[in-house]
Formats: sequence, C-alpha cells, structure tokens
Amino acid sequence: MSNKKKGLFRKFLSFAIPSMIAQWVFALYSMVDGMFVARGVSEVALSAVNISTPFNTMLFSISLMFAVGCSTIVSICFGRSDREKANRVYTQNILVVFLLSVVITVAVLLNLERVALFLGATPATLGYVKQYVGTIAVFSSCFMVSYSFEILIKADGYPTLATLFVTMGAVTNLVLDALFVLVFHWGVWGAAFATGISQLVVVLLYLTHFLSRRAQLRFTRFRFDPATLWRTVRLGTSSGITELSAGIITFLMNHAIVRYLQDDALISFSVISYANTIVVMSMTGIAQGMQPLVSFYHGQQDTQKCRQLLRYGFGMSAVFSLAIFAIVWLGAAPIVGCFISRELEALFAYSVKAFHVYSISFLILGYNILLSGYFTSIEREMSSVAISLGRGFVFLYLSIQVLPRLLGGEGVWWCATCSEILCLIMACVLWRTGTRTSNRALVD
Repeated sequence: MSNKKKGLFRKFLSFAIPSMIAQWVFALYSMVDGMFVARGVSEVALSAVNISTPFNTMLFSISLMFAVGCSTIVSICFGRSDREKANRVYTQNILVVFLLSVVITVAVLLNLERVALFLGATPATLGYVKQYVGTIAVFSSCFMVSYSFEILIKADGYPTLATLFVTMGAVTNLVLDALFVLVFHWGVWGAAFATGISQLVVVLLYLTHFLSRRAQLRFTRFRFDPATLWRTVRLGTSSGITELSAGIITFLMNHAIVRYLQDDALISFSVISYANTIVVMSMTGIAQGMQPLVSFYHGQQDTQKCRQLLRYGFGMSAVFSLAIFAIVWLGAAPIVGCFISRELEALFAYSVKAFHVYSISFLILGYNILLSGYFTSIEREMSSVAISLGRGFVFLYLSIQVLPRLLGGEGVWWCATCSEILCLIMACVLWRTGTRTSNRALVD
C-alpha cells in the first residue's frame, strides 16, 4: 500500500471507528431499557418497549435525514473553502430540527393512545406503550438535536468527541435505569425518563464544543433558504430511511408475528431486534464515518479517492458482519438469556432457533447500507433512496406477503434475509448503471 493510500486509510479509520462506536452506544439505549424492564417489571413490559422502539427510531431518522443532508453540504463547502455558507447551512438545520421536534411532541401527546395502537400495542401492552412513548415524546427535542450534533461534529472534524459524548450519555442512562427501575420501581415510565434525561445531558455536552473557539462550525445569522433546506432533505432522505428501516422492520415484523405466529414470538423478536439494531447501527456508523470524507473529495472532484474510501468501507463491513454473525451463531443462548429466563424452556429454545435463522441477514445488509450512504455522499440521491426504500420497506413487505404462505409461520424469520438479497441485487444494478453513465460522460 502506497503512502498516500496509507494516509487515506488512516483517515478513514479515524472517522469510521469512532462513528461506529457512537452508533453502538446509541443502540444500547433501548437495549438497556429492555434489559432493566424485563428484569424489573416483566417480559410483557419488554414487549411493550420493543413495540415502542419504532417511535424512538422515527425521531432519530428524521434528525438523521436533516443531519446527513446538512453534513454532506457542509463537507462539500469545506472542500471548496466556503466556510461562511457552511455555517449558515448548519445554523438553519439545527433550528429547523428543533422546531420540528416541538411539533412532534405536541402531536404525539394529543394523540397518545392512537399512536400506541398504531405501533401495535395489544390490550396487555397498551398501558406500558403509552407510558414509554408519552415520556419519550416530552424529550423529542433532546433526541433529535443530540443526533444532529452527533453527525455534524464529525463534519466539524471531531469524530472522537462524538463517541466520548454519546458514551457519557449511555453511562448516564445505565445508572439512571438501575436507579429508577430497580431502586425506585418506576417501571416502564422510569426507563423512558432515564433515557430522556441522558439525551438532555448529551445535548449539553455537544454545546460545550459547538459554542467553543475550537469549533469550525458556528452558529451565525442567516436568512431562511428554502432551496438549501430542500437540498438538505433530498440528500438526507436515504439516510433517514435507512435509520427508520430498523423501526419499520420492527413494525412490519411485529404485525406479521401477530398474524402468523403466537404472541410469545413477540418476545423472541424483541431480543432479535436488539441484535439487528446493533448490526444496522454498526454499518450505519461505517457509512457515516465515510460520508464526510467522500463528500469532501467529491467537492474536490477526486473520484479515485471516493471509490477507494468505498472499498475500505466494504472491507470493514465484511469483517464486522462475519464477526457479529459468528458471535450470534455461537452465543445465541447467552444473549437470549439476558432477556428471557431459561426457566421458560419452550420460549427460550424457540427464541434461539429464530435468532439463528434471522442472523443470516446480518451477512448482507452492510453492503446495502454502505452503497446507499456512498450514493448520498456523491449526490446520487435517487439511487440512495431506492436502496433505502428497498431494504427498509418494499422488499421486506413483499417477503412478508410471500414467505409465510410458502413456508408457514416460520417463514417470517426468513423475510429479512430475502429482503436484503433482493435489495443487494438492485444496488449492484444501480452501481453498474451509474458507473457506465460516468464513463460515457468522461468519453464525451
């Protein structure tokens, strides 16, 4: 490897590794809530937390849509040495995200039971779901602003700070969960309240950076620019859909399980969905770590470095996909045991079996997420949106309609793998089509 490639690879790792760790920590929030609720309340309450998860994911996905679009524009501006425009785009983005979060809070609190039922709450879980979602809704602004800062601090050149601040928030969540659920016995409400406070702490930590002299991105006066806002949304839509896909998958799978399997399978999927979230977050972390660099070199029209970064992303994705798959395949029983008592023998054994089947999808999904993120970084947003919609909704929905009818209820657990394979085929076609178009343009 040449010195230039070594330098680029080190730069890639300096962004990708902290970004991936930050995503792992984000994934731990709901997992920690689930573990404490399962032990401190009941397995039914665990199902309620899982049913509520798509709401958390929705908050993050909307924030991510704006943050990634903003980060892409900011990174391109940095590549072109236009810092004043970068600051205007950044300031407008944070204000829009905050105002949108306030609207979401009011809308959810006024329609709390409808939201809970839409998420899939059953008579047994409705009260728990309303407690969890209602509490999280109060902290919507903290969730959305903190995630925006997490993405934008990388574009500002401080990816390690993102990991540090998010980790401090996770530790806060862990301590408060133990205190509120196990000591004060505040149940599901206590778990949600702990998560909300931890997000508030993270926002305050990020502000210590963005209000300091070392920050390149600074709040500044600006005139509202609808064209820039639309460009932000357009560029960030695919990343938002990718983030939302975890919630959509949970939503569709919960409804499929209720339709084709017994209610106990919801508890099994609660465990599986936590692992799936970690895998998706890992791949999203690699893609988000790669994104500012690709956008920067795209701004400089350096296609060779952009594609080299994608190759690094693919290599890192392959290593972690195989590692996580091996951990799940060999350690499914201990993982399931963290959430489900071994005394529930039938449920425990069934959950381990379902976990093994579902984990095959972990080997494939990373390539789809990375290609979607890469297309966003080089402003091929339609290709990116197509991949995100494919894996997050279209192909999964089609798989759920077909596989359970062919394979019976157990076909539900194969739907994610089928969806990812179909999406990867489409992504490869989009890549080849785009490459041919670029080559023709160069010849012309």
